Amino acid sequence: MTVVYVDLLWLLNFVANHLLLLGAGRLAGAGLRRWRIALGAALGALYAVALFLPGLGWLSTLPCKLAVAVVMVLCAYGGEVRLWRVLGLFFAASAALAGAVLGFEWLGNTTLTLQSGVLYTQMDLRLLLVVFLACYFVFSLLLRRLGAHTGAELVHMELTFPQRVVSMTALHDTGLSLADPVTNRPVVVAYWRDMAWLLPAGADVARPIECARLCHDRGIHGVRLVPYRAVGVESGMLLAFPTQQVRVNGRDMGSLLLALSPTPVSDGGAYQGLFGGI
Repeated sequence: MTVVYVDLLWLLNFVANHLLLLGAGRLAGAGLRRWRIALGAALGALYAVALFLPGLGWLSTLPCKLAVAVVMVLCAYGGEVRLWRVLGLFFAASAALAGAVLGFEWLGNTTLTLQSGVLYTQMDLRLLLVVFLACYFVFSLLLRRLGAHTGAELVHMELTFPQRVVSMTALHDTGLSLADPVTNRPVVVAYWRDMAWLLPAGADVARPIECARLCHDRGIHGVRLVPYRAVGVESGMLLAFPTQQVRVNGRDMGSLLLALSPTPVSDGGAYQGLFGGI
């Protein structure tokens, strides 16, 4: 008879669910709210524990499993524009993880198994965490390459700040991956000269760290640094300001960051901003 330790069972499935939900959200370009992701993962872990309680074996049926998965995703990403894509990626990632576990079992590795459809192991948790992180990295890398887009279109954009509302033509490029590292939301990029009124006197966006400090010293709040990569730039930073609201072709996108580029974003001047990932 197999002895199941409830604390280990809950922790293992919490870690797995958290990584699956986080990975699905990142790949789908959805906004990341860590506490909601943790809540969804915790609910899934409680479900895993409930499967082993007396009289609750009926929870292992396929409809129950699907319902719990949907509830987990709703807890983590309910209200997101790309909810259906997150759900699909979550199912795909879960299936891939289950297949990997079954592969380990087939190869004779019995330290990680599926019992009643949930993960269980007696291996060291630190080693297990390393395994999950490695799987998450490989899965993210593969799906990002497979899911890359190159489509682009011109859109009308309105950016609302406390001082004014700015209208511009922007290039929506779904292949552009620049995102807020905290929320995973897309970042709007504009040439700094078009937004010079945001900057204090003497600010130089080509020196983003010094510029951010100057903004802070002048009482300009919410200024952020956004990391980016480009041709010839392995690791750079852009100075970014929070908006109150961004509308794209009349559609409310919520509050996004506006990053200031030290060089023009359009060679021919057909557009004044660009963003991607929606």
